[in-house]
Amino acid sequence: QVQLQESGPGLVKPSQTLSLTCTVSGGSITANNYYWTWIRQPPGKGLEWVGTMASTGDTYYSPSLKSRTAISRDTSKNQFTLQLNSVTPEDTAMYYCAREVALVRYYYSPPMRRGQGIRVTVSS
Repeated sequence: QVQLQESGPGLVKPSQTLSLTCTVSGGSITANNYYWTWIRQPPGKGLEWVGTMASTGDTYYSPSLKSRTAISRDTSKNQFTLQLNSVTPEDTAMYYCAREVALVRYYYSPPMRRGQGIRVTVSS
């Protein structure tokens, strides 16, 4: 059974770059027809799709975050990484990585295959 685990800093200063890594076990990130996804949930708000990397390596980003977002992967470590540039306090959220079987851009409930999440606060 696939397991995902987020890692990264819990506190980032405004204007800096947030970098989070998702380590996957129990399945390869290059296995066909999977979509490796980042979503977030700001305090008191709903889930927000951030971006996705398909098993092919193709990437898809939320239009509202696209200019600041990059998702990459390290297949040797079976990890994929989110970089969010020029963060502001509005980027404060719980961040989750997840595995989907299709490209999902809207979330009304948490994905089934996801990590436990990592709380990120943007503050000076």
